[in-house]
Amino acid sequence: MNAIQPTSAASTRFGDSLRRARAVRRRSQLDLALSAGLSQRHLSFLESGRSQPSRAMLLRLAEALDLGLADRNHWLIAAGFAPIYPQRAIEAPDMTPVREALARMLRHHEPFPAMVIDRAWNLVMTNEATERMIAMVSMVGGHASADALWQKVCGDGPRNMVQMSLHPEGLRPFVVNADEVVAALLSRLSQEALDHPPSARLREVVMAYPGLAATARNIDVSARLSPVLATHFRIAGQDLRLFAMLSRFDMPRDLTAEDLRVETLYPADADSEQLLRGMAGSP
Repeated sequence: MNAIQPTSAASTRFGDSLRRARAVRRRSQLDLALSAGLSQRHLSFLESGRSQPSRAMLLRLAEALDLGLADRNHWLIAAGFAPIYPQRAIEAPDMTPVREALARMLRHHEPFPAMVIDRAWNLVMTNEATERMIAMVSMVGGHASADALWQKVCGDGPRNMVQMSLHPEGLRPFVVNADEVVAALLSRLSQEALDHPPSARLREVVMAYPGLAATARNIDVSARLSPVLATHFRIAGQDLRLFAMLSRFDMPRDLTAEDLRVETLYPADADSEQLLRGMAGSP
């Protein structure tokens, strides 16, 4: 039998995090306890801070909840342990194979837009098709350059695709089906914000944009999102319909690679494909 340990600040911090993570995933105490191989009573003590987890127990619970590596590190720190999953910059020498693989994916997707973003939607890498599209929007919107548009949308912060998509001077004015697209994007961002503080801060930023607060009030974050939603752009009188697919690295022990997502955009009809090929000067 596991003895009840005295309540400590570390056990309380971990218990609060455990309870939030379970609630976000709509798991009952009994369900999670069975998955992790402990009693419901023990799990209740962990959540209340009456019992301190061992490192092995903490990692079993994280596995049962399918927690990301960054969140597992946060749990370890909250419980008083050292983090065990390293994180390095994408520019680090030992990340060269990852960078090269990403660059190859982006290059092969030409003449269609593709980009690498992190978990908070910050832009890490793009292909030339993405740059051409942003340049076209900046020109039609009256900005001196694509860099000037990014500065207007994101200021001195990192280039962020949610901000570019939802800012009133970014892509949003060019989206014909904006109500549908904005609602879907805000729903996804709201789901991610439940257990990811950087996404929660990003949501606060975009909620200050004109017209978004009313849309956000009607979002059901538990609703199942449509697997395919084409965004209908109209730029300088030309119609462009695109849908997105997301890919991730299967590298479960690397925080940097786990955090990256490749978003590839595909034309939703023949006219859109022809337009993108024409912008690239390809047949």
